[in-house]
Amino acid sequence: MIRNLLAGAAIACFCTIAAGQTAGDAPSPLKIEAAHARADPTHAMLLDAARAGGRIVAVGEHGIVLLSDDGGRSYRQAKQVPASSTLTAVYFTDADHGWAVGQWGVILSTGDGGETWTLQRSDTSIDQPLFSVYFTDARHGWAVGLWSLLLVTEDGGHVWKVSKLPHPPGGGKADRNLFHIFAGPSGTLFIAAEQGMVLRSRDGGATWEYRQTGNKGSLWTGTASADGTIFVGGLLGHLYRSRDGGDTWDAIDSASTGSITDLVASGDQVKGVGLDGFIISGTSTDERFTARQRPDRAALTGLVVSGSGSAILLSKDGFVKPE
Repeated sequence: MIRNLLAGAAIACFCTIAAGQTAGDAPSPLKIEAAHARADPTHAMLLDAARAGGRIVAVGEHGIVLLSDDGGRSYRQAKQVPASSTLTAVYFTDADHGWAVGQWGVILSTGDGGETWTLQRSDTSIDQPLFSVYFTDARHGWAVGLWSLLLVTEDGGHVWKVSKLPHPPGGGKADRNLFHIFAGPSGTLFIAAEQGMVLRSRDGGATWEYRQTGNKGSLWTGTASADGTIFVGGLLGHLYRSRDGGDTWDAIDSASTGSITDLVASGDQVKGVGLDGFIISGTSTDERFTARQRPDRAALTGLVVSGSGSAILLSKDGFVKPE
C-alpha cells in the first residue's frame, strides 16, 4: 500500500495548517461526509483488500468500498459508507465482521460482509491517518498509523483507546510511523514501521518492544508463513526474514528494486507486489525470491487471493488485469 505517500501528505498538510495558526487557535473541524457512488469505481485508487468468506472487499480513495461475489470478475460499490476519506486498510474476522481504517483517523465497521458500514471513530482536529488494522476475534483489535498512533479495542470497536508505545532505542519520542500490523502463528503481534523497525508484542499488545532489522528504510508490510517464519518488506525492495519470532532478522534478496507494498503468505509460499509493477514470490526457506516486472509498470498497492487461488492485484489506478 502506498502508505508512505499518505503519511507524507498528512505531515505536509499538518505543517501547512500549523504554520498559519497562532497560539490559542483551534483547528477548523472537518465534516465527515458519506462516500458517493462512482460511475466507474473499479478504476479508483485501491489500497487494500480482504476476504470476507467467499466475498472480496477492497477499499481505497474517497471512501470507496468495492465488493465481489464472483472471485473478482465483477464488482459493485457498498450500499452505505459513512466517510469519504481515503481508506488504507481493511480486515475481516469472518464472513460478516470487518473493519476499515484511513485518513482522519477514520475507523469503520461492518456486520454484514461489507454491504453497509458504521463510523466508529474519527479525529478531524488533525489528519493523523491510520494505515493498518488487525483483529484476533470480533472483539479484540488494533489500528496503527502516523506518529506511533496505536489504538486498541476490547469490545469490537465501540470504544477505541490510545495505547502509548515506549521510547525507541537511542531515546527520543515514540513517533515512528506504523505501517502494518499482523500476527505470527503463535499469536505474537508485529508492526512493520519506518527506519527499519519492527515492533513486537508477545503478550497480546499489553507491552511492545522494538526490533531492528538492520536497515534504515521504511517497512510497509509484513506477513507470517505457516511454519512461523516472519517476513517484512518495504522501501526499494528490501525484504527481511525472521525464523526466531522476531529476535533476529536476515536480509533476503527480493530480486526487485520496486518498493514492496504488500506481502501475503499461503502455507510456506509468500507472494508480494510493489511499485513499478513488480510481483515477487518465494518460500520461507528461499535465500532469494523470484520477481517479474509487468510491462505496464503499474504501481501495485496490494493483492488478495480469491477462493479459487488466483491472485487479484490492486493499484493506484484500480484493479489490474492478469497478464
